[in-house]
Amino acid sequence: MRIAQVAPLYESCPPCRYGGTERVVSHLTEELVRQGHQVALFASGDSQTAATLEAACPRALRLDPECRDPLAHHAVMLHRLARRAHEFDFIHFHTDYHHFPLFSPHGRKTLTTMHGRLDIPDLVPVMREFPMMPLVSISNAQRAPLRWASWSGTVYHGLPRNLYRQGGGDGGYLAFIGRISPEKRADWAIEIACRAGMPLTLAAKVDRVDRAYFKNRIKPLLKNPRIEFIGEIDDREKAVFLGDAAALLFPIDWPEPFGLVVIEAMANGTPVIAFRRGSVPEIIEPGVTGFIVDSIEEAVEAIPLATALDRGMIRRRFEERFSVERMTRDYLNLYRSNLDGGSADQPAAVAA
Repeated sequence: MRIAQVAPLYESCPPCRYGGTERVVSHLTEELVRQGHQVALFASGDSQTAATLEAACPRALRLDPECRDPLAHHAVMLHRLARRAHEFDFIHFHTDYHHFPLFSPHGRKTLTTMHGRLDIPDLVPVMREFPMMPLVSISNAQRAPLRWASWSGTVYHGLPRNLYRQGGGDGGYLAFIGRISPEKRADWAIEIACRAGMPLTLAAKVDRVDRAYFKNRIKPLLKNPRIEFIGEIDDREKAVFLGDAAALLFPIDWPEPFGLVVIEAMANGTPVIAFRRGSVPEIIEPGVTGFIVDSIEEAVEAIPLATALDRGMIRRRFEERFSVERMTRDYLNLYRSNLDGGSADQPAAVAA
């Protein structure tokens, strides 16, 4: 198939450090190329890909000090793609709803993966206005606020099997990775580690909007000598960081659409202790790949249970449920189904 993958321009594909959506787009693109499809990747110019790169801007916008209006660059990219829409058998968007007005005449040959939270009232009129645009959720739970929207299916994220190796947890520390923000609750992770008497290492970025929160709420907690903040890390550093961790703490306080770091930990054989929010019950198998908890107290109690889990089994469950091959197969099935006229919505199976 001739396929266009359309990524956000905030990070490169793959991202240098933080970046979930662009990382997933990159893995999907490279696997499609490996399987013999002709793929054009619409992304930032500093992206690295075996596909044909169609650069809409020289470099990732989040790291570009000259960028003031990222939507302007997305408008350019979508306009260029619209002029070439006839060149592709299928167009897969990862750009929220921004392309809907331009591409509504081509709805059947498109798919839009919604990567973010959907409990935002402003999304309701957009989804009602464009029912011809087929959507994909990244978890069944993500759909809850918009169950009536034009869903074609749910596709869980996947990672290359060779991206990470099973680690032994020899570092003996708890890990936190992601963004420093109120909904990610790094403060809860710190409290859990302190109550458990274990060291905690936080590998996280701090966006401009969250700098005051970091300074006022998180930074004072870093005075504890057992709490270490190391900032953003890349994939190579992440492999060591997660592989050496005794467990990953995922104490979220928001309707997490997926949580890529959860399957990254599983790929390293590292158990996950996560709060029961959003997609968590779909991703974690209690007593197999980690534990799902409802409070800080339960998280502390789960730590010795999690560290006793079979890391080899955690790695195997990652390979069975969250490989890039499975993700790509699911998407290809949806591409073909849409081109054939569409079929019944297919939510993802919670456990394989």
